[in-house]
Amino acid sequence: MSAVETIDLDAQRAKPRPRQAEKSPLIGLSKPEMAEALSSIGVPDKQIRMRVNQVWNWLYVRGVSDFSEMTNMAKDLRAKMAEAFDIARPEIVTEQMSTDGTRKWLMRFPAHGAGRPVEIETVYIPEEDRGTLCISSQVGCTLTCSFCHTGTQRLVRNLRPEEILAQLLVARDALGDFPNRDAPNGAFIPESDRKVTNIVMMGMGEPLYNFEAVKKALLIASAEDGLSLSKRRITLSTSGVVPEIYRTGDEIGCMLAISLHAVRDDLRNILVPINKKYPLEELIKACRDYPGLSNARRITFEYVMLKDVNDSLEDARDLVKLLKGVPAKINLIPFNPWPGSNYQCSDWETIERFADFINQAGYASPIRTPRGRDILAACGQLKSESERMRKTERLAYEAMMIANHGD
Repeated sequence: MSAVETIDLDAQRAKPRPRQAEKSPLIGLSKPEMAEALSSIGVPDKQIRMRVNQVWNWLYVRGVSDFSEMTNMAKDLRAKMAEAFDIARPEIVTEQMSTDGTRKWLMRFPAHGAGRPVEIETVYIPEEDRGTLCISSQVGCTLTCSFCHTGTQRLVRNLRPEEILAQLLVARDALGDFPNRDAPNGAFIPESDRKVTNIVMMGMGEPLYNFEAVKKALLIASAEDGLSLSKRRITLSTSGVVPEIYRTGDEIGCMLAISLHAVRDDLRNILVPINKKYPLEELIKACRDYPGLSNARRITFEYVMLKDVNDSLEDARDLVKLLKGVPAKINLIPFNPWPGSNYQCSDWETIERFADFINQAGYASPIRTPRGRDILAACGQLKSESERMRKTERLAYEAMMIANHGD
């Protein structure tokens, strides 16, 4: 296999039709909102609860994307729903597979109002004991973190709840992660057989700058009668939007990750500019106060290793001092290069020495194995370049990536 395999989607089973922007989405609605929507098309009040539960099961347990497949409802009701609502998947522009099994989808969502269609990237990372889906929350990003490729793309707009959830649904479709739709009662897939066992809000954008949409999507993803992902298998990563960190613990209850990367305000102001608004003292206090924090529910601190920037033993000592008393795991991330970056990855010996120091201080400090570098799917590399490119330009860009990152 070449370093980058772009999957021929036309050769696979027919893609679900692109979502119709003029119809209201049912995906992403809470059950009370779905009840209101069904009532608006004439579903009798005495049937509302039953119909909501049926639709919910079809969407999130069986994974259908066409009302015609909801066979336990009358044809006239299905026709009414199809006329008023939309449940189709977004268009998949490209699907790439890395040599290490990592998969990346470029998805296109339709225009809303006076806007235009937008594109985002979603990444699936298979491992021996889990399968992690990295989900985007915005098209582009406002934070301009200097080491991050996504930060070089301007913010276009926030993703809506249904667009956040659609990334999970597309991945489960592609991986065969929905149960057999002919199975009695739409039985759940056993946890051990799932391909997507974990989701991380670590894709494009700052999730806490799109809090309400992210909250709605994650509460649906963790609902026991639907997609049924444990909140302990959902991690939200933030660069440090302090007020919303408190809300995340109270209103979502998922695991928290902090994109830290520096232990001094002067350096973090450069690497993660939001630090100028919420400096380290405020950020760490919010972490200490995070609801449910314990040794069993630790906060993950992400720390990208940049050569001669933040990788000295002095930095390691200051990191341990900064996090003293916080139940934490520290993920060391070898810097993933991207075209135009001014940084280099720390030498491997330096990374190991840094990790050893932190481990000896009592913190778990795994070195994250880079995944999907050859398809620009690794941490900090996501960017929907094709959003601004015609097809010929995109093919040229992909050819450049293959040349730069080789077989």
